[in-house]
Amino acid sequence: MKLVLEDGTELTGTSCAAQESVAGEVVFNTAMTGYVETLTDPSYRGQILVLTYPLVGNYGVPAPRPDGSLERPFESSRIQVQGLVVQTYVDHHSHLASERSLAQWLASENVPLLSGIDTRHLTQKLREKGTMRGWLLTGNVEEGKRKAREIDMRDEVFRSVAPEKTVVYNEGGTPRILLVDAGCKDNICRSLLERGACVVRAPYHADIVGLAKDCDGVLLGNGPGDPKNLGELIGKVKVLVDSYDKPLFGVCLGNQILALAAGGNTAKMRYGHRSVNQPVQDLLTRHSYITSQNHGYAVQSESLPDGWEPWFVNLNDGTNEGIRCRHKPFNSVQFHPEASPGPRDTGFLFDEFLRQVGRR
Repeated sequence: MKLVLEDGTELTGTSCAAQESVAGEVVFNTAMTGYVETLTDPSYRGQILVLTYPLVGNYGVPAPRPDGSLERPFESSRIQVQGLVVQTYVDHHSHLASERSLAQWLASENVPLLSGIDTRHLTQKLREKGTMRGWLLTGNVEEGKRKAREIDMRDEVFRSVAPEKTVVYNEGGTPRILLVDAGCKDNICRSLLERGACVVRAPYHADIVGLAKDCDGVLLGNGPGDPKNLGELIGKVKVLVDSYDKPLFGVCLGNQILALAAGGNTAKMRYGHRSVNQPVQDLLTRHSYITSQNHGYAVQSESLPDGWEPWFVNLNDGTNEGIRCRHKPFNSVQFHPEASPGPRDTGFLFDEFLRQVGRR
């Protein structure tokens, strides 16, 4: 099997799972563990994921979770990546919860796994040239290059990961939170449920404005792709920004959607932030935190309109990591306070959001 990049680079390795040719944006993640959570994160939809940690598969994969459940460690009901690229795949696995190998899991969902690749070299190339389109190929190389140029990461990528209909969890719980889902990780929902909330989980194309009227607060979840392709959702959130007086909180894609709805701008990053050790600073308290991140777009802080300001900043590259409104209880963060995988240093942000809801 080969990995072919749009710049002509060809890397040959060993196929360890599905014998399937796929196309996608080639991105890298530097986390040492957490591949089960990462592979099921809807933010990776449409992407070929490169793991930089050299040994992958050591602790296997748990049994499938029951349909409709939110059981850990899975972040959705299926594998979301187009394909997986590693340096060394370890088929012999050992963990108390392990019931199958990583390759068996990938093969069961028809997802290819390419092993034997110099992932350090590949990651350096992606850092230097930026995220590229690519093709995991079992057949003709020229055909792969052509199809790699045709990858579409627009509206259909969001529809493929959003739920088909609205689902209510913990009916009778308080407060009642509307979770807007354009590819939201399950641990965001779990984080609210663990704090006693009732969660109304609605697809981004639902009547968000109408649902918000019957809820005590709104949380805009994460998701894949370019936020500007979600014009319909941006318009709905703009209505909330203009007329809503209850707390509104965003995570990852939700940060970008809130910024665009407020009148700000976003831009594609060279190679994004995909790791569990990104340092950020709260500009209000000057406290610093280590965070889990997975995004390829960022809010441009200088584009924020009057009444809005940056809230968090990335200490590595200075990019925006959160915004807040000065006169309404609206704020959001670019990182993942729910982690999964990664540090939970900023999990208190869910507590603060629910405290804001309780004060209204």
